[in-house]
Amino acid sequence: MDRRNLLSADQLRAARSLLNWSRVRLGAKANLSEMTISDFENGVRKPRPRNIAAMRQAFEDAGIVFTVEGTPSLPHSESDSGLATDNRMWRRRQRKA
Repeated sequence: MDRRNLLSADQLRAARSLLNWSRVRLGAKANLSEMTISDFENGVRKPRPRNIAAMRQAFEDAGIVFTVEGTPSLPHSESDSGLATDNRMWRRRQRKA
């Protein structure tokens, strides 16, 4: 079976959580209904392989990487130096001064 068609309900929930995506947002990105996603997550029904592939593709397009074990993760690039956090801290210091 093609790995693009492999996605469990647990992986789906974990990937949505990593991206902080609602079911509606995933549905929009994968061109699927919220009900399809909800039914899959809750074990009501298993989606068609093309729908699973669409959900997985939406996650991968957003930067999610599925490890060999199947665990979704967001890789951190070497150029990601935490600049946003540093800028927020700098702004807080400036306000206090």
